[in-house]
Amino acid sequence: MSRSVRLEGSDGGADGDPLGHAVWRLRSRGCWEDAAALLEPYVEREDVSAALRRAALLGERCMFTGDGWERAEEALRTAEALADSDEERGAAACERGHLAYASTVLGIRDRADEARAALGRAAALLPPASARRALLDFRRGLMTEHFGESPQSARAAYRRAHAAATAQGDLLLCSFTWRHLAGIALRAGDAAEARHGFAESLRLREELGYLVGMAPALASLAEVQPEPEAERLIAEARRLFRLLGGVPAWLADRLGPPGESSEPAS
Repeated sequence: MSRSVRLEGSDGGADGDPLGHAVWRLRSRGCWEDAAALLEPYVEREDVSAALRRAALLGERCMFTGDGWERAEEALRTAEALADSDEERGAAACERGHLAYASTVLGIRDRADEARAALGRAAALLPPASARRALLDFRRGLMTEHFGESPQSARAAYRRAHAAATAQGDLLLCSFTWRHLAGIALRAGDAAEARHGFAESLRLREELGYLVGMAPALASLAEVQPEPEAERLIAEARRLFRLLGGVPAWLADRLGPPGESSEPAS
């Protein structure tokens, strides 16, 4: 097996990794297929790190577009076949859980049982000190929030993920945990906490240049802002949504032309 290329982290290769930087630039603009193509030569050399990264990219594409499921499944099966340590098998299981979650929450096919089983397998496989546990906690929080009917348990999972992501300097994951903690706060009637969380999520995505995640962050913050600020935020979200060709697809009912709709996701 070839030496693994370093592709982890949300800083887009700011540590001097040219490949990681190129993958991040494409991913952050919603060009997941192009980003995955950069990893193909490494996957062909049986680089499990690249295979896991490619599976994650194509799974994220499914979440944002509602399309590309066969490609994501193929990439995931490759990563699972190459994984030969508990850390790698746990990472692959975490990606499978997320792909099954995306299929379920977007209404493509109910795979909730598969998602729970895969995320549970990831929890059993990943070492206690694994940096991947932050992402796993976040994804288990998603399952609990959307399918477990337990806001308290979801909040606890998100807080664990947020604390670990903060300690690791994973600012992109922090943007997701802030957003989901804010959503729970909003549903509990705490508008001030929700406003703070949504604002932090937007700030981090702006700093990182995570363009594909900007429209959701703007739309969420607009929910807790008074006019005319709310309308300004929605107008900017709509501009980005159109710029990216209708991504994320699950915001079509709010930002797209009349008659389009989809389920909210991540």
